[in-house]
Amino acid sequence: MKIRRILATAVAAAVTTPVVFLSAAPAFADTKPSSSPTQKSTLDDEDPEDMPSLEELKAAVALAQKAYDEAVVEVAKAKEALKAFDKPEHPLRAAMTEAKTAAEAAAAAKVLADEELAKAEKAVTELPADATEEQKAAAAGAVTAAKKVADEAAAAKTAADTKSAEADKAFSDARSAATLVVTLAQKVQKAAAEDLAEAQEELKFFEEIGGECEVDPAVEVALSGPKTVTAGQPAVFSLRVTNTSDAPLDAVNAFADALRIPEDDEVIDEDTDFADRMIPVEWSSADNLEWTSFTEEFDSIEIGKLAKGAHYDVKLRLTVPADAPAGEGAAFSYAEYENNDGECGMGDYADVTFDILAAKGDKPKPEPTPSATTTTPTPAPSTAGNTNTTPQGGSSSTRVNGSLAATGADDTLPLGLAAGAAVALGAGAVFFARRRKADASA
Repeated sequence: MKIRRILATAVAAAVTTPVVFLSAAPAFADTKPSSSPTQKSTLDDEDPEDMPSLEELKAAVALAQKAYDEAVVEVAKAKEALKAFDKPEHPLRAAMTEAKTAAEAAAAAKVLADEELAKAEKAVTELPADATEEQKAAAAGAVTAAKKVADEAAAAKTAADTKSAEADKAFSDARSAATLVVTLAQKVQKAAAEDLAEAQEELKFFEEIGGECEVDPAVEVALSGPKTVTAGQPAVFSLRVTNTSDAPLDAVNAFADALRIPEDDEVIDEDTDFADRMIPVEWSSADNLEWTSFTEEFDSIEIGKLAKGAHYDVKLRLTVPADAPAGEGAAFSYAEYENNDGECGMGDYADVTFDILAAKGDKPKPEPTPSATTTTPTPAPSTAGNTNTTPQGGSSSTRVNGSLAATGADDTLPLGLAAGAAVALGAGAVFFARRRKADASA
């Protein structure tokens, strides 16, 4: 997908260049990250500036739909043409039937001619010893005449068989050609369907990442946590989402992810698989006391309504895999809102970095905490840790979500797997690139 490749490029470039990776989102609006010595040149092929507009994506869907509809019509025509070969009145089938009938008649005529020849030849052998010369001449003449008829019948049968074979071949070749047309038309339809699905997914993805929404400081995110994290041991970080606007926000969602930062000498490009670098993140709050994992179905922290000036506190538990080597890690978070009147926006992202210490000795036992769950229960109303907020239950339709890593879609790498970086950097690239375009055209 073009949009996801653009985001993937931004993510990969940022991950490769730590100073960009750790900088604020506005860096994407003002500068273009330089490639590291190990970064492949293909990353320069896509630019957030090339993000297609909503109108362009809708036009692409319409065009793909038209091509698909035309392909469906062509498949129907091809199938109808093929089906026509089964009808007796089809010219080639009629010719084949006629030729077959003629061949059968010629074969029957040859059988009769052969029988007459055999009788004539038998009559010669059965002539009496005292047969006259006239009788002998008559018998010989009958054989000659019968043989001529038999030869003509044989030739007629050969010609009829040849014509029947040619009619059969003409019918078979034409039917095979019609079958090939159906196959090719179906391939065209399949390709058109794939193009349409891609165009629709592109449009859907654009709409999900907030095609009509803008970066809005109305929802602010603050993220903090320890400076060192030991592999295999859970570490708790704090996330606070604040409504800085002068009006309540009807539906607020927060997203979080984390990953181990690649080393400076690692080659990072659009084909890099970040799956083994992701750090599992769980969350809990005063409204949701259990540690809850992000899943494809429940991929956000559903804060719900957030009053003017109110904030919502969330605990994030990161657990670096026990076998992870020492290095650096980063956690990311951002929030978005959508009001009942259709207004929506996404705040700047927040990130924190930390040193990862390799596990030593036996695997440490996890701290006594609530058991994790893979489902997101509907939060019960509470005032603790959720000042002036009203929780919102159920799942959400997100614009840019970290849990895209769960899908493992090959065509979104590394965005799909580098979910944390994609959320923080990819989203920032999209929105700030869009803002730059708007500023440039103003």
